Amino acid sequence: MILYPAIDLKDGVCVRLRRGAMDAATVFNDDPAAQARQFAQAGCEWIHLVDLNGAFAGKPVNRAAIDAILGAVDVPVQLGGGIRTMEIAADWLARGVRRIVLGTAALKDPDLVISACRRWPGRIAVGIDARDGLVAVEGWAEQSTVSAAALAARFADAGVAAIVYTDIERDGMMGGVNVDATAALADATEIPVIASGGIASIDDLRALRSRGGIAGAISGRALYDGRLDLAAAIAVLNGAPC
Repeated sequence: MILYPAIDLKDGVCVRLRRGAMDAATVFNDDPAAQARQFAQAGCEWIHLVDLNGAFAGKPVNRAAIDAILGAVDVPVQLGGGIRTMEIAADWLARGVRRIVLGTAALKDPDLVISACRRWPGRIAVGIDARDGLVAVEGWAEQSTVSAAALAARFADAGVAAIVYTDIERDGMMGGVNVDATAALADATEIPVIASGGIASIDDLRALRSRGGIAGAISGRALYDGRLDLAAAIAVLNGAPC
């Protein structure tokens, strides 16, 4: 399993939200590039970025901060938020983003995901953000009637590199990851699943690892407030004794 430390960007700084509420943002670092360097120096294999403003606007907003991060680290970066067209996807990939995450587009424009997977094999992930098992989009402001498993099934043969699965009710709340829902999705699809939302401690990572079939985990707030040590977390997911 791979641990993806998260940098969520709002108005050019690193923040964490609670259940996606933009008015409940906590600023953790006003220098995103410096934060990325800290994660890279601690040994992470990937960094997960989210353009929060972009997720609501439907277009890139935090471009300067993301460019600064790309220039500051050599580790691969995956990015989600506001990527709704092939042109935006192409621009980010050309700028140095290794993998892009399509969330709203996956629900509303599945042909875009399929076309992107064909054009950029191995570089397209699908973001599935669920509330009570149903997918939410547009920065989680719009609730659908489509289940997480049903959305994943639409892309079974598309060549999607990974699914980033977020339990919205757990996100930023430090109450523990939804292991059962994540494992159920991983069991339902052959696409690698990355867990996100609620990871609060090393025990959450041990629980995810023990279930098998989960490819990675994204952590934000727990790393920022010191509840989770990045080096120790990486060691556990790399096979250190549970």
